[in-house]
Amino acid sequence: MSLTNQGARLSDLLGLKWRPVALAFRPSAPTGINRVDGPKAAGCAYWRLAADGKVFYTEAPDHYNCPIGAHTHGLDLPPEKAKELESTIGTMVGLEYLRMEEIPDIPHVEKPFGVVVYAPLSDSLCDPDVVLVRGNAKQVMLLGEASRAAGVGHEDVTMGRPTCAMIPMAMQSGGGVNSFGCIGNRVYTELGDDELYYAIPGPRLEAVVDKLETIIRANRELEAWHQERSSCVC
Repeated sequence: MSLTNQGARLSDLLGLKWRPVALAFRPSAPTGINRVDGPKAAGCAYWRLAADGKVFYTEAPDHYNCPIGAHTHGLDLPPEKAKELESTIGTMVGLEYLRMEEIPDIPHVEKPFGVVVYAPLSDSLCDPDVVLVRGNAKQVMLLGEASRAAGVGHEDVTMGRPTCAMIPMAMQSGGGVNSFGCIGNRVYTELGDDELYYAIPGPRLEAVVDKLETIIRANRELEAWHQERSSCVC
């Protein structure tokens, strides 16, 4: 199944408001794709651009404005940005938002950074490393169930801050990853209070989409069964 069809099926089956976003880490920029038109405040802001229909790639300097995101993407920061990362972490620790002992365990991309290609899944010209789905709790529930049915479920707890850490987590684990998001991501992407994320490893995307229709049908039938059963309880 083509990426165009997978993107359309994923959106249609779940009734998504936002288009699923494909991320592809590549050694160099693919032919025919333009670099993003100027750096954003954080790497997750590029998710919103792609969900809005833009196709582009980013280079390392395009991620320097968010030292935490640069870390999760496996970037080697220049000295001044490395100091900014230390300062940012110090502020988070000082606010008791983060504990110093947590930092070594934050997932990060392990392969050398070249570029990241962003696109709506249905418009992607590259096989994605990760597909990001933004939705409400029920939509993410269905996607999680489809992933587990396809053998792509990830059994760790749902991730929180930093949201971008779910990208390397999905890449390294080969499993789907839930994320509640974090306050920075909610600002930069305008994530709603009722929204969260699900990350699908790109190589397992087709298996998940194939199971999704079955899972949705099963949930509809089970919902009717539960409703009937509930109305009969005295």
